[in-house]
Amino acid sequence: MRFDLFTDSSANLPDPLVAARDIRVIPYTYLSGDAEAPCYSDEIPFRELARRHYQRMRAGEEFKTSLISKERFLSALTPSLEAGKDVFLITIASGISGTYQQALAAQKELEAAFPDRKIVVTDSVNASMGEGLLVLRVADLRDMGESIDACAEWFETHRYQLNSYLTVGDLRYLRKGGRISAAVAIAGTLLGIKPILRADGEKNAKIVFFDRARGRKRALAALLDAFDKNVRSPETQTVAITHADCEEDALFLAEELKARGVQEVIVEYYDVCSGTHVGPDTVALFFWGADRRGQEKPKKAPAGRRAPVNAKV
Repeated sequence: MRFDLFTDSSANLPDPLVAARDIRVIPYTYLSGDAEAPCYSDEIPFRELARRHYQRMRAGEEFKTSLISKERFLSALTPSLEAGKDVFLITIASGISGTYQQALAAQKELEAAFPDRKIVVTDSVNASMGEGLLVLRVADLRDMGESIDACAEWFETHRYQLNSYLTVGDLRYLRKGGRISAAVAIAGTLLGIKPILRADGEKNAKIVFFDRARGRKRALAALLDAFDKNVRSPETQTVAITHADCEEDALFLAEELKARGVQEVIVEYYDVCSGTHVGPDTVALFFWGADRRGQEKPKKAPAGRRAPVNAKV
C-alpha cells in the first residue's frame, strides 16, 4: 500500500519538490516579540519567507524557535490514518531538537487509536537538506513500490551516509546560543576565523565543531575538501547546498561541485528554524558519502569543548 510521507520543515525541501513528490511538511514556528509565525507555509513561497527572515536578522531583529509539539503531530498525521493510509515520518536529529521525542509520543497515542495502521517515526540524525535528501530517497523508494517496512529498513541502514558540513558568517550567533564564549567570538571575528561544522556520527547526532579556517574563501574551500575526502560516486547522486541569504557563495560551491562530476545540485535558502541559531551568511553542503560513524573525530572546539551548535528547537 502506498503510504503518506511526512517530515518537519527542517528538511528544507524546495517548494516544487514538496509538491511534485507528494511530501507533507509540518512546520516549525518562530517568535519575534509576541508574534508567532510558521517557518514554512503553503501560502508564501519559501524563498521569499527565508529571504525576509534573514534580512530581518541582519537588521538586528531577534527570534526564538520552538519544537513541534505532540499535539501538532497528532493533528497532521490523523487525517491520513483516518483515510486508511500508513504514515512514515522523518524528523530533525534528536540530538538537535526535542521534536523527535514529541513525534514518538504522538506515535504511541496514534498506534492505540489506529491499531490496524502502521506508523513509522524516524530520526534523520541530520538537519536541513541533510534531512531533506533522506526524505527524497524514501520518496523514491515509495514511488518505486517499496513497502513502508522496506523503506524503514533502508533508512535505518543508510541514514549515516548522508554527510553535512557548514560554515557560518558571524560568530555572534554561536556565542548567543552559548556554543562559544564571548572572548572566542571576539577573537575569532578579529582574526577572521570561520568554524567548519558537521553532523557527527553519534547515536543522538548533533551539529559539532570540526575544523577552522581563516577567511570566507578558505572556509568554502574547506567544505569542498570535506566533499572530496568523503563523497561516494558523486556523478550518480543529487547534492544539496543551503544558504542563509548568501546565494553567491552557494552558486560558487555548485559550480565547483559540477566541475567534480556532480550532475544535479539543489540550491536553496537555509531552513528558517535552525538558520535562526547560526545566522545570516551560513552556507551548508550535503552529500552521500562515507558513513559518519567511521569518520575522523573533530578537532578541539574553539571554546574548549565539543559542543553542538544548534539550540534545542
